Amino acid sequence: MIKRKRLRTISTVLVAFVFLPLSGFASDWPEFRGPGGLGIWNEPDAVPGLPDGEGLLPRVWSAPVGAGYSGPTVAGDGVYVLDRGATGSNEEVERIVCLDRATGDVKWIHTYACRYIDIQYAYGPRSSVTMRDGKAYALGAMGHLHCLDASTGKVHWAKDLGSGYAIDMPIWGLAASPVVAGDAVIVQAGAKEDGACILAFDIATGEEKWRAFADKASYTTPMLLNREDNTILVAWTGERIAGMDPATGAVHWEIATPPNRMPINVPGPAVSEDGRHLFLAVFYDGSRLIELSDDGLQAKQLWHRQGINERTTDALHCMISPPFFFGDHIYGFDSYGQMRCLEPTTGDRIWENQEAVPYGRWGTVFSVRNGDHIWMLNERGELIIATVSPEGYSEVDRAKLIEPTTELRQRPEGTVLWSHPAFAGTRVYARNDRELVCVELGE
Repeated sequence: MIKRKRLRTISTVLVAFVFLPLSGFASDWPEFRGPGGLGIWNEPDAVPGLPDGEGLLPRVWSAPVGAGYSGPTVAGDGVYVLDRGATGSNEEVERIVCLDRATGDVKWIHTYACRYIDIQYAYGPRSSVTMRDGKAYALGAMGHLHCLDASTGKVHWAKDLGSGYAIDMPIWGLAASPVVAGDAVIVQAGAKEDGACILAFDIATGEEKWRAFADKASYTTPMLLNREDNTILVAWTGERIAGMDPATGAVHWEIATPPNRMPINVPGPAVSEDGRHLFLAVFYDGSRLIELSDDGLQAKQLWHRQGINERTTDALHCMISPPFFFGDHIYGFDSYGQMRCLEPTTGDRIWENQEAVPYGRWGTVFSVRNGDHIWMLNERGELIIATVSPEGYSEVDRAKLIEPTTELRQRPEGTVLWSHPAFAGTRVYARNDRELVCVELGE
């Protein structure tokens, strides 16, 4: 039986208006963290609670997939994911997989040889498939970039960035998802010696359009913001965050974010609901708040706070879990899974709570806003409905969505789930290293 805990809804029109027009339909989840990369799920028909009882939530369908951290994306009649596998001859491969949205049946799979070299936690690809205008764009962990037909899997063009550029490979491989802006697909490649940490390619031909920055790569996906009449590409490398012209790569502004030990910024910037502020948080390096001008062509850092170490932290030291603005405050998960609420003008901590995920290094929770509730998938595979405010954290409901299967010796259970879910229409899509599941959340 569904628990009747009625969800209140509030409008997030302001947030959607501040950013670029959303790609795909309102019921799609066409890129990493959803339309615009904002982690917002506008679904008034979501259930007010989750089913009672033990075991996993009932599935609409499940489909076998290989290993990987790639979060699924959803567009049209397809669900897309990257995974890792082997051919009959045990050749190492990555795969771009398209499943039928209604049934979970395989629509097509594109497989290519890919040997992982000098990548830690080498279970599989990290980034999500980006969908735009009937095409699928995918970047593998070693730098294989593909543009495919979304319906058939036909390859329009492909590039091996590891062969064409001197990639300074991050220790966890390339993890940032592609972003499409106009006639360009933009990726974070980390080709420091080539002055090509950020690269843009023509979506029709795959030819390079521009390159920027002699920086090490981070793991964060670039994002697009609309400020007045300007479209701003926000790219956060391992050494700086910059506002750029996505058509030319020209830099409007940049702020240095030098790493304390190594580039380890994984979640991208959180964006305030009025689009004026960017909040950055890094495991070793603490937090920064950046303010944008009305036109987005200028920016300044308002504050930077950093704790003594990864355990004695200040503000937020995020690892995998993306922080977010909600109302007038900042929320996120600190280095060992502690959820915190921050006062944004100073970064002062208002409260801390450990209910969403047990204490543990890199304790991870993926959060999505829907109305005035937060839907979360923690690293134990538990789907959580909660409310947050300056007064505290309040859990509405919790149920098991999917089993964690990725090995992590630092956990008593020995496994985690570190893949962002997709919320499309009234359904949630989530994957582990064995299956991708679809669960209905509509009333």
